Amino acid sequence: MSSPVTPRSPRKLRKAEKRLSSSESLIEIQNLEYSYAGDNKPTLVIPEFSVRKGEELFLYGPSGTGKTTLLECLAGVLPLSKGSVKILGRDLAQMSSAQRDAFRAEHMGYVFQSFNLIPYLSVIENIELPLHLSPVRKARLGSVDTDMVIRALCGNLGIGDLLDKKVTELSVGQQQRVAVARALLGKPDLLLADEPTSALDADHREKFLKLLFDLSELYGTTVVFVSHDRGIENLFTRSVSLESINRTT
Repeated sequence: MSSPVTPRSPRKLRKAEKRLSSSESLIEIQNLEYSYAGDNKPTLVIPEFSVRKGEELFLYGPSGTGKTTLLECLAGVLPLSKGSVKILGRDLAQMSSAQRDAFRAEHMGYVFQSFNLIPYLSVIENIELPLHLSPVRKARLGSVDTDMVIRALCGNLGIGDLLDKKVTELSVGQQQRVAVARALLGKPDLLLADEPTSALDADHREKFLKLLFDLSELYGTTVVFVSHDRGIENLFTRSVSLESINRTT
């Protein structure tokens, strides 16, 4: 399996040292299997894998190797064919579909490759969605005014002046930041990201990821980021090839 990469900055070094000294897992996978209906063999067969709290994990592999499928299993979007996925000690395989949906809304943020923003809503309305789906996420904001929290988060992301615009009026890079703001609002325990930087050039990818990591560290959010682009690999605290943990071949 892949070993942790060497971070570029002192902050990354501190994060890597913290990860190595921590024994507390956020994600624990045991004997996971997932097969799509009609397929002759499973897409995923992962005997064992874990992610510690506070990690910024880069999971890479070519297109079609099951990266998105694994994220959807971690999110509880896809029910497992076999095995277990525990998030914060809770086994998603033992939950009903409704329970998985509620758990995901409370504990996870998801940044999709296509962002999945709602086109007829404004920027701020898109960002607020997790708070409407989960009272727990809203409660994490405490007594602080929600509008103030969103404006501070968007200010950090460089989109503070766009809140009243329709998302269809934004550039790809701006839409990406809206998707991240939505995913991070309410301080989720886990952020799942499915190649959200694929439309950006190298310079903008690196700047975006550094900003994402600063915010995830501030909120105490663990990051699992999947991509085929290994050009950003050394920005993460750990890098793992999906092919090294997936035993389908």
